[in-house]
Amino acid sequence: MPRPEPMPGYGQLLQRGYRSLAGAVRSCTDCGWELSRRTWAENASLGWSEPLLCLLCAIGWTWLRRAACGCLFRPFGEWCNLQPKDAAKMPESAWKLLFYTLSWSYGAYLLFFTEYPFFHDPPSVFYGWEKGMDVPTDIGIAYLLQGSFYGHSIYATVYMDAWRRDSVVMLIHHVVTLTLIVFSYAFRFHNVGILVLFLHDINDVQLEFTKLNVYFKHRGGIYHWLNDIISDLGCLTFSISWFWFRLYWFPLKVLYATCHSSLQSVPNIPFYFFFNGLLFALTLMNLYWFLYIVLFVAKVLTGQMQEVNDVREYDVEESKKTTGPRKAGELHLPKSWKEGNHLKNGLIKDKRL
Repeated sequence: MPRPEPMPGYGQLLQRGYRSLAGAVRSCTDCGWELSRRTWAENASLGWSEPLLCLLCAIGWTWLRRAACGCLFRPFGEWCNLQPKDAAKMPESAWKLLFYTLSWSYGAYLLFFTEYPFFHDPPSVFYGWEKGMDVPTDIGIAYLLQGSFYGHSIYATVYMDAWRRDSVVMLIHHVVTLTLIVFSYAFRFHNVGILVLFLHDINDVQLEFTKLNVYFKHRGGIYHWLNDIISDLGCLTFSISWFWFRLYWFPLKVLYATCHSSLQSVPNIPFYFFFNGLLFALTLMNLYWFLYIVLFVAKVLTGQMQEVNDVREYDVEESKKTTGPRKAGELHLPKSWKEGNHLKNGLIKDKRL
């Protein structure tokens, strides 16, 4: 096995990645639908049992979420006497925090407590690649959990989650991620898939944990300073880790490996443009969300926002500007909340595009 090569910089990524992509374009003389169909037939290894099992598990996640929210998270929010708007959104964040903590912990176990060298040596994800090769059981379990959860998440974004300004982008993100999971499994690019999931899940853990502290800092009609401090620190660490994991490690480890190193190990690697196109789309969405984070931090630093109310500041209802003076200590609730039509199964459902 070759010695691990040092992680490149952005300049090397752009230079070598562009050279590899340009070379692949020049060598692809018969690119098109016919080549794609033939490549799928010759290289894909995906039977009917795997998608069916994934679909059943996605249904299972949906049932488990309804049960957890109805029997655990929502009653706990009522017991804590959260504000109505916070009680409506708390079960969603608690559910996501539970899943992403488990999934990221399992990914960390695979990358740091087994023999897989993918994190420290990303080009190794393509060493020994063969079409139809066996998927290790531990990686197969991770793929089943993640693939089924993102299938559930597509449904949940539309019918269960609070609708936000970025919900359309979030829906596209889930579709792109599920497509990457399915196709990387079919073409046996599962090694790089584990690395991609690990680099993204940590931010979701921080996001949902911080949001929960935002929701709990005014519970029982009393201000709780500890939750406020934790939410402030969580916002700071979330912003830093988003850049570090998704905009630094992700392109320099994953994109470098898929754009450049893959062709060094597998010169005729199948669906090269398709996978890199989806990974580039994922990178653009990470940049899109990072702009929201930068704008949020700028508002805090310039005094336009005095406290962390929602880490992403995406909620449609919360983005409405209030008009007219308010009495001191008066809690402003949007009209839809006062009328009670914002709730469906305990979640904000006043949706619009």
